Amino acid sequence: MILGHIGARKGSKGVVRKNFRELNGKPLIDWSLDQLFDHPMVDAVVVSTDDEEIYAHAVAKGALDIGLRPAHLATDTAPKWGVWQHAMEAGQTAAGQEVSAFLDLDCTSPLRLPEDITGALTLFGQEAPDMVMSVCEARKNPYFNLVEPDESGALHVSKPLPGGVWARQAAPKVYEHAASTYVVAPDYLRTAETIYEGRVIPFEMPAERCIDIDSPLDFAMVDFLLADFLKREDT
Repeated sequence: MILGHIGARKGSKGVVRKNFRELNGKPLIDWSLDQLFDHPMVDAVVVSTDDEEIYAHAVAKGALDIGLRPAHLATDTAPKWGVWQHAMEAGQTAAGQEVSAFLDLDCTSPLRLPEDITGALTLFGQEAPDMVMSVCEARKNPYFNLVEPDESGALHVSKPLPGGVWARQAAPKVYEHAASTYVVAPDYLRTAETIYEGRVIPFEMPAERCIDIDSPLDFAMVDFLLADFLKREDT
């Protein structure tokens, strides 16, 4: 069973209650939740939240009834890994089936397309890693145009190479961790303590589909982009 998951904590400092705030006609969470329900490769869906309204909304749409998130996993400092572990075990119990892949969609990254979910799941099936993690090509590169000061305050390239790198195209490729789409092997999720302990491989997405909502400006920008995308789809 491929278990789809969305985490949607009640609290948010950047945008108040952003996970349930209306974005282009429906709650932010529904842009990701609907993708899980509609995707043919996803067998069941769980939503981990400490918000009673979000929880009731998700269960009414068809999410498994796993109860509210435990209080120790609903704080500002609670790690995503622990939330995933709890959601997977609770979802497996509720469904009465073994989980073969745990698919997490980040609620605050609603610009992914169904093809991104298919691509991440397909890569997971082909490569059998511990985890597939969405990334996009980094806008800045530590081998070329990211700099840091030394003890005297003088600037140097963050990751210098012999002879230096004098053109962006010649720099080794680096990625930004895009909080969008993850696929995790159940045994790895149960036994590891952090994301990068095992073989974590990248699933590259276009940068424009990896925008994460963390501020009112982000919310307004994503709202505009969604409206523009939907308008183009209708024409």
